[in-house]
Amino acid sequence: MKAKKIGLLLLSFGLLISVALVGCSSSEGDDSNKDKVTVDIFQFKVEFKKQFEEVVKAYEKENKDVNINITTVGGGEDYGAALKSKFASGNEPTIYNVGGPQDVKDWADKLADLSDTKAAELALKGTLEGVTKDDKVLGLPYNQEGYGFIYNKNVLKEAGIDPASITSYAALEGAVQTLDKKKDDLGLKAVFALPAKETWVTGLHLSNVFLAPEFDQNVLNAFDSNKVEFTHSDAFKKVLDLQNEYSAQPTVNLDYSQQVEELFSTGKVAMIQQGNWAYGSIAGIDEELANSGIGMLPIPVEGYKEDSMPVGVPMYWAVNSNKDAKEIEAAKAFLDWLYTSETGKTTVLEDFKFIPAYEGYDTSKISDPLAKDIYEYAQNGKTLSWTFMGYPTGWGQQELGINIQKYLSDKMSWKELVSESQEAWEKARK
Repeated sequence: MKAKKIGLLLLSFGLLISVALVGCSSSEGDDSNKDKVTVDIFQFKVEFKKQFEEVVKAYEKENKDVNINITTVGGGEDYGAALKSKFASGNEPTIYNVGGPQDVKDWADKLADLSDTKAAELALKGTLEGVTKDDKVLGLPYNQEGYGFIYNKNVLKEAGIDPASITSYAALEGAVQTLDKKKDDLGLKAVFALPAKETWVTGLHLSNVFLAPEFDQNVLNAFDSNKVEFTHSDAFKKVLDLQNEYSAQPTVNLDYSQQVEELFSTGKVAMIQQGNWAYGSIAGIDEELANSGIGMLPIPVEGYKEDSMPVGVPMYWAVNSNKDAKEIEAAKAFLDWLYTSETGKTTVLEDFKFIPAYEGYDTSKISDPLAKDIYEYAQNGKTLSWTFMGYPTGWGQQELGINIQKYLSDKMSWKELVSESQEAWEKARK
């Protein structure tokens, strides 16, 4: 009986020790978690979502005191609207994206100064102009991108067309007509796939090619302007009509996924208006085509620059100034690491397939053919600016892009499109 009591006492003592140890362990774990900084990222680029998540994991392994959460909203979704909803919900992100001077104005009271980052110091000349205010750098560039007409090399070769000869609108029109005549023999459904459902493709990217000249290719000129003239309206209409006439139909219902993945990557169309960001989507369908069978042509502005490529910064990383100092510093440290560390730079070039917007990169390692074409145009000075970053908030997509859909659906004349879009610009600037 005595032995039994001793056994019970020992068991009770053991349980007390276990509880104490668990309590200590739990307490230590809580302290450890309290020391961690959480950085929430709300970003728009769906094309590198997986690769971005992987590099964040690598950063967290190197930096045990930082926890990074990523939310990606983009593609067919309106990132600007989603960002406003995110902030309105009260669950504000630490890092988010802004597009240039108009966004800087719209988000002015939520932008931390990033002037002291190493990335800002190494940003290429001209890349920070749209996000610098009162000598403060309020955004860090993602990368450089360019866009034009992505074409299938084998299809053009089989049709007897030399891509190097397409340096004007007349040459483009001739090539398109040749492809159309031979489309059955070439196995094409159509020459183009125009995704007019995506108003960013038409109302932002396509319009930029023809509006940039009237603002002297300066985003700040567009941002400061109270009106838009559409001085290259006829050239704009010609390129839009050409794409629509020779496109898979109905264009107003055609989206990015159908354009890039279902039609172009499977060889059903010969050309699409897109940028180097489409490389990953094409490679996901046909890696051989992506690596050796595609190239990029300019969108010609008849009577102005017919052989130049729009090249610019697609978006900037911004840090939320409403967060506490520790979180802001953690966010800046991560962005610096991403663009200036050896691990980060390798990822940016080889995994993200980015054209760097910073010094210190070995640009000979730019690997995908679309990025190579764009980089070559930039090196030769054959570029157009990304002036659409200076459009009034929402104008490109919600006004011009919607009007383009109406025009393509025969619900609006081109003259009405220009007039109503001009009125919307002026109204937005008042």
